This record gives sequence, C-alpha cells and structure tokens, in this order.
Amino acid sequence: MEILSLPITKVFLYALLTAVTTGLGAVPFFFIKNISPSLLGRSNAAAAGLMLAASFSLIREGYNASEWMTIGGMLAGLILVAVSQKWMESRGDTDVKDLISGSRKQMLMFLGIMTVHSFAEGISVGVSFASTLEFGVFIAIAIAVHNIPEGLAISLVMVPQGTSPLKAVWWSIFSSLPQPLMAIPAFLFVETFKQYLPLGLGLAAGAMIWMVFADLVPEALEQCKAKSVGVWVTLAVLAMSAFQVILGH
Repeated sequence: MEILSLPITKVFLYALLTAVTTGLGAVPFFFIKNISPSLLGRSNAAAAGLMLAASFSLIREGYNASEWMTIGGMLAGLILVAVSQKWMESRGDTDVKDLISGSRKQMLMFLGIMTVHSFAEGISVGVSFASTLEFGVFIAIAIAVHNIPEGLAISLVMVPQGTSPLKAVWWSIFSSLPQPLMAIPAFLFVETFKQYLPLGLGLAAGAMIWMVFADLVPEALEQCKAKSVGVWVTLAVLAMSAFQVILGH
C-alpha cells in the first residue's frame, strides 16, 4: 500500500485513467449499431470546450508563478505540437480501419500519430500534479471526460468495418496509452526543476489550444452546424468552470 502513496505512482494511475476512459466511447456500440454522426459532432464540440477551459486553467495556474514564462511555454507548446503534427502527416496517413488487419507497420504509425495527439494531454496531467494534487486531479478529470468522444470517433470508424465493440474498446484505450507514458517524464522534470513549472503549464496549454482549433472544432463542424457547435463548446466551458468552482480551486 505504501507504493500507492508515492506521487509518481499517483500521476501514472490518474494518467492511465484518462487513457482507459477513451474506451468508454465504444460502449454505446454494445447496445446500438447505428449511431448518428451528429452525436460525434456534438461530442467533439463538448470535448473542445473541456480542453479550452482546462487550457486556461493551466494558464491561470502558471501566471501565479511567472506570467512571461507561462507565455513563453505557450509559444513553445504551439510550435512543438504543430511541427510534430506536420512531420507525422509527411510520413503518410494511417486510418484506424487499416488496423483491423493488424499490420505492425500500420500499428506503429498509428501509435506515432496518437502520440502527437496525446502529447498535450500527457504533459498537462504531469505538470498539473507537479503544481498541486488537487489541480492535477482537476486536469486529469477534464482530460478523461474529453477522451470519451475520441473513443467514440475511433469506434465509429472501426465498428461499421466489422470490428467488434470489445476490440473497439481496446483500440480506443490503445490510442491514448501515450498519455500516462508522457505524464511521468513531464512530472519528473517539473518536480526536479520547480522553477520551470510555469513553462510546463504554458507548454501544455499552448499545445491543447492548438488542438482545439486545428482538430476538434473542424471535426465538429463537419458533422454539425456552426451554431450547434458553438452551443456545445460554450456549455462544456460552463460545466468545467462550475466544476472548478465546486472544487474551490
């Protein structure tokens, strides 16, 4: 039981929880075969709102220590995730449905793409726990809820191709496994070099804000009207704000 009290173990377990919740996106397929694409659009819009609210929570936390270091971290996060995304795209596209055949090369490419997508979330969990336990839990919960629509998106591709809902759960969780793996080094770095905490918080925030407007919002707009997307983004931000008030953070 003593090992569970170690900070690094808590970080890993909470980050692992965020990955596991991605599998919840496949749960509806155990009961419903055909799910409306508009549901995915609204889910992506809600996920965008959660990520946006969590990003500004990270920024506010960073400002408490150093405003300019936080801003510098945001710029670094933007550059890093944008360059990484461009590099992965240059390596060729791998669709989730291609993984049904189980090709090792396709699996590695898919994992690489998901690592880029999970980069910001993993860093966010790690640096948040380096701030305070309560703030780390708050960010981990926000990212865990955000991951559910990602699992739904993966399942919407795989299940119609003949993959069982159970396998869709596994692939959804697999897609987010980089999160706990990246949370640990982020936590250890910031924990060792406390003076760079605002830089880490800003980096995570900058990367997530980019993902909101480069990935989540465009995907939501493909399935839903702009007004509907705006409503769900706003409701998600409101829900996160209320949750933060309830936690008293």
